[in-house]
Amino acid sequence: MIHERGPMVQTIFDGITAHRVRAPRLTAGVLERPAVSDAESTVVFIHGNVSSSLFWQPTMLALPGSVRALAVDLRGFGDSDTLPVDATRGVRDFSDDVASVLDALAVEDAHVVGWSMGGGVAMQLLIDRPELVTSLTLVSPVSPYGFGGTDAEGRILDPSEPGVGGGGANPDFVTRLVEQDRSADAPTSPRTVLRTAYVADPGSIADHEDVWVESMLSTRTGADNYPGDASSADAWPGFGPGRRGVLNTMAPRYFDVSGIVDVADKPDILWMHGVQDAIVSDASFFDLNQLGALGVIPGWPGAEVAPPQPMVTQTRAVLERYAARGGSYRELAIEGCGHSAHLEAPEVFREALIGQLG
Repeated sequence: MIHERGPMVQTIFDGITAHRVRAPRLTAGVLERPAVSDAESTVVFIHGNVSSSLFWQPTMLALPGSVRALAVDLRGFGDSDTLPVDATRGVRDFSDDVASVLDALAVEDAHVVGWSMGGGVAMQLLIDRPELVTSLTLVSPVSPYGFGGTDAEGRILDPSEPGVGGGGANPDFVTRLVEQDRSADAPTSPRTVLRTAYVADPGSIADHEDVWVESMLSTRTGADNYPGDASSADAWPGFGPGRRGVLNTMAPRYFDVSGIVDVADKPDILWMHGVQDAIVSDASFFDLNQLGALGVIPGWPGAEVAPPQPMVTQTRAVLERYAARGGSYRELAIEGCGHSAHLEAPEVFREALIGQLG
């Protein structure tokens, strides 16, 4: 099956089959690389924000023939239904959707892989449906305490959470998503953002860059989807989280998956991240407090009031607690790699993931 988005771009790779799976919660786009021999295990891939399941295709094709690989489009992305996102549930609209699709496909357990926001969805799935998760692989995951507005221990800095949520999206980037901009004419075009933020080396994605841009352009926009709405805040920079849409799902008031440490049966966790990640790091260029500290956004009130969020440090601390309570995890920090280890370091990623499958 070939999907074409834009001028003659074949987005589905040979060996991958695209389905639309009708589940109780939604009809979801699902990519599948069937096992080519007797299936010994199933791997389920969950994409991140402003992307879709298309990004997982090289990894799916590289897995051993005994592995069935599935990649699910989250609501409002790819070929899944455009449904509103209730941010007050954190990412549970997404994780419940994934569980619903797996139930519809009669998948009783799987190795779950989550990238970026999808890592948060995967952690929520582990909390709510632990029987589904045989192992958990996190690829540059959002911090267990959400995106923005917390200290090293995950405590909320200010109850109004200034600078967090839907108001933080660049409006020109959103407009270019709406206009289906495929150019590299501006810093805010999806193609430029892909080259400068999703990866450390744009050359690592050159072969399939047009496919990844089409994936980004599948993002549905608006208050109920990406980026979401916003609230006003007295403190700098003048806005806080709303209650609807994608970016607000990761506001700390709604999102906290540090509860993975309390899951009774703890699957092994593999955590992979790029050392040069521009999006999820202890100095993220998408954290408004970090941009304030750099002088990019004027009026920053200082580190005592609005310190950048130490995202990687927070994740490591939660995983250390996970291990102390009987689980196990392995961290793989990849030099020369940005936010997308599965694209930038495919051999390293594949070897680590296959090791995780046991």
